[in-house]
Amino acid sequence: MSAPQAITELITLADGREITLETGKLAKQADGSVVVKMGGTMLLATVVANKEANPGVDFLPLTVDYREKFYAGGKIPGNFFRREARPSDQEILTMRLVDRVLRPLFPEDFHAEVQVMISLISYDGQSIPDDLAGLAASSAIAITDIPFNGPMSEVRVVRIDGQLSINPKFEDLAKSDLDIMVGATKDSIVMVEGEMKEITEAEMLEAITFAHEEIKKQVEAQERLAAKVGKSFPKREYNHENHDEAIREKVWKETYDKVYEVAKTPSSKEERGEKFKAVRDEFLAQYVENAEELERVTPFVKVYYHDVEKEAMRQMILNDKIRLDGRDPETIRPIWSEIDYLPGAHGSAIFTRGETQSLTAVTLGSVKDANMVDSVMANYDERFFLHYNFPPFSTGEARPLRGTSRREVGHGNLAQRALANMIPEENPYTIRVVSDILESNGSSSMATVCAGTLALMDAGVQIKKPVSGIAMGLVTDVKSGKFTVLSDILGDEDHLGDMDFKVTGTADGITACQMDIKIQGLSMDIMEKALLQAKEGRLHILNKITETIAEPREDVKPHAPKMVMMEIPKDFIGAVIGPGGKIIQQMQKDTDTVIAIEEVGEIGRIEISGVSREKINEAIAKINEITFVPVVGEVYQGKVVKVMDFGAFVAIAKGTEGLLHISEIEWARLDKVPYKEGDEVEVKFMGYDDRKKMKLSRKVLLPRPPRPEKKEGEQRGPRPEGQNRSDRPARPEGNRRPEGEGEKPAGEQNPSNEA
Repeated sequence: MSAPQAITELITLADGREITLETGKLAKQADGSVVVKMGGTMLLATVVANKEANPGVDFLPLTVDYREKFYAGGKIPGNFFRREARPSDQEILTMRLVDRVLRPLFPEDFHAEVQVMISLISYDGQSIPDDLAGLAASSAIAITDIPFNGPMSEVRVVRIDGQLSINPKFEDLAKSDLDIMVGATKDSIVMVEGEMKEITEAEMLEAITFAHEEIKKQVEAQERLAAKVGKSFPKREYNHENHDEAIREKVWKETYDKVYEVAKTPSSKEERGEKFKAVRDEFLAQYVENAEELERVTPFVKVYYHDVEKEAMRQMILNDKIRLDGRDPETIRPIWSEIDYLPGAHGSAIFTRGETQSLTAVTLGSVKDANMVDSVMANYDERFFLHYNFPPFSTGEARPLRGTSRREVGHGNLAQRALANMIPEENPYTIRVVSDILESNGSSSMATVCAGTLALMDAGVQIKKPVSGIAMGLVTDVKSGKFTVLSDILGDEDHLGDMDFKVTGTADGITACQMDIKIQGLSMDIMEKALLQAKEGRLHILNKITETIAEPREDVKPHAPKMVMMEIPKDFIGAVIGPGGKIIQQMQKDTDTVIAIEEVGEIGRIEISGVSREKINEAIAKINEITFVPVVGEVYQGKVVKVMDFGAFVAIAKGTEGLLHISEIEWARLDKVPYKEGDEVEVKFMGYDDRKKMKLSRKVLLPRPPRPEKKEGEQRGPRPEGQNRSDRPARPEGNRRPEGEGEKPAGEQNPSNEA
C-alpha cells in the first residue's frame, strides 16, 4: 500500500520563513485533521463533532486540548512514571488561547459536542508551538462541514529594537519589550493577550493592527486548503433548538418593562438577582394551575427571559447611560484597601472594589523554593510566580471542588505577567504571591493585580513601580450604531456585554492585557476609546493604592527571611561545600542560615538566607575566610601570629599569613621586631617573592622621612631605598643571612588561598 498523497498549502511570512498546512495523510478518521509545520516544529490538530446535541444541552460543549509530546524535543519526561501526565500550566494557557477565539465563532444555536485536540509532535528549539496552535485548530475545522464562522488564526507579535515582527524565534523573546498573542478572523479581532514593558496605548493598537494584517494571509491560506479538500461546503444541517414564538412574544410583552425598571434601580448583585427572579416567577405563576403546561413552557421562558434581561440592561446603558449599580459608564466602584493584615505572612493586603475582594499574601523564599518548570521547550527555575484561587463561596455558591481550574490558571497568569516586569533583576528572593478571591462581582483578576502590588510593597520587595488593573466592557447596538464603553465592569456586564478587556499598568504605561470580544466587526476607534478610558480608570485606582502605601517598605519584616547574594571564583566552590557537603552543612548549622551555591559561567553564585542579619553576616565572614584571595596593593588589618628575629608573620585572613620583614616595618633601621603575638598591625600586600611567598610592608604606609642634607664635597653612592648608609654598621663578609632565613612552615600561606 502506497502512502496517500497529502494536500498542502503554503504561508510565507514577511521575513521569508514558511508555514506549511498539510492534510490527507494522518488521522483520517477524524472529521478534520491538519499538520502545521514551521521549520522543524510540527503540530497535529484534529476535530470531531457529534451530529446531534445531547438531550437538555443548551450551550456549546466545546473542548480544546493541547498537549506537548516530550519526544517532540527528544526528551523523556522527568516524572516518576516517565510519561506525559496532567497538563502543565503552559499547556493549559495554550488551550485557553485557542478556546477563547474558537468558541464565539460557532453558531449560537449549535450545541453538538465538539472536541479539538492539538499535539506538539516535533520541536526544533526555534519556532514556538503556541504561535501555531490557533492556526492548526482552525485549519482542522475549516476543511470540515462543521458549522463555523471562521476561519481564524492567532499570531504572536513582538517588538525588538522598535521593530514589530510575527512569530519570533524562541531565543528572541527575551529581547522584546512587547509580547502579545492576537486572534482574529479576516474581518474582526477576537482576542488579545500579552505582556509589555510599559508601552503606550497607541503602540498597543499599532501592534494589534500589524498582527491582523498577517492573520488575514493565514485565513486566506486556510480557505485555499479547504477548497482543495472540497468537503467544507455545504455545512451540515442541524436543529439543536426548538422554539415557541407565541411564548417568546408573550414573555417580551409582559416582562420587558418590569425588567427595565429593576435594572434601572441601583441595587447589589444579590438583591438585583432576587428581583429579576421575582419577575420571572410572576410570569410563570399564570401556568401554576396547569402542571403539564407549566412543565412545557418553563424551558422556553428561561431562554426568552434571559434575552429580555440582556436587552433591557443594554438599552438602559445605551440610552440612559445608567448601569445596574447606578454608576455612569466611566465611574469606578468604591475602593478600600489595607496592608499587613496577616501577621504570619511576609506581606499581605486586602483590596476591595465594589463587591469584588482579594486577600493576597506574599511569601519570600530562597532559590531552593523556586518553581521548577520542565517542558519540551525549556527547563528553568521560576523565581516569581502568582497563584489565584476562586472558591465557590466568593459568588455565594456551593459546588464541588475539583482542583485548580483552567480559569484560575489563566487569571493567575495574567496577574503574574502584569507584575513580573516590576520585580527588579537584582531581587535575591524567590517570591510566591497567592490571591484568594473572597468576593466576586466582576474583575477579580484585576483586584489580584492591585492586591498583589500592595502585598509586595508591604513585604519590602523593592518593586520598580506600583501596578493597577481595570476591566473594561462594551455595549453596542448594530441597528442604531450606538456604543458605550464601560469602566470597571460588573459580572452581569461581562456576561451580557460585548467585550471583556482587562488592562494593567503603571503610571507610565501598559504592562499586560487580556481582551475577549463577543461581536463581529469591532472597529479600532472603539478599541482606542476603550484603551484611553481604561488609562483614566487605571490611574484613578493607582492613586487609591498609593494612599494605602506609597512605596515599598525599606526592609523586609523582622520574621521574614533576609537574603544576601555574593559571588566567588568558581575554583572555590568545592572548598566552600567541603567533602560530602561537610563544610557548608556545618556552616548552615552554626549560623542558622540556608546557603545555596550554583555555578554560573566562571563564578560561583551564593545565596544566603536567614531571619537574623547578624547570623547572615557570620556566614558571609566564614565564606570570605575560605575564599579569601589577597589583592596586590590592598591594605589589610592583620594580626601578628609569630615573631622572629628577621620579622613577624602577620595573618591578614584566617589561614592566610605573610612575612613582614624587619626592614619593612619602619623607614629607620630596627635591631628588634617591635611586636608580640596578638598585636594588630596595618600592612600592605606587596605581592609574592620568587618562592611564591607573600610579602607585606608597613613602612610604605608611613610618611617617608626627608633625606639628610649633603655636605659640601661629600660623595654619596647609591643606597637601598629607605635606608641611611651612615646608620647601617658593616657586617663581616660571609656573615650575611639571606632574607627569609629561618622561616617555618607555619608561615606559609594556606595552599587553598594562594593566588
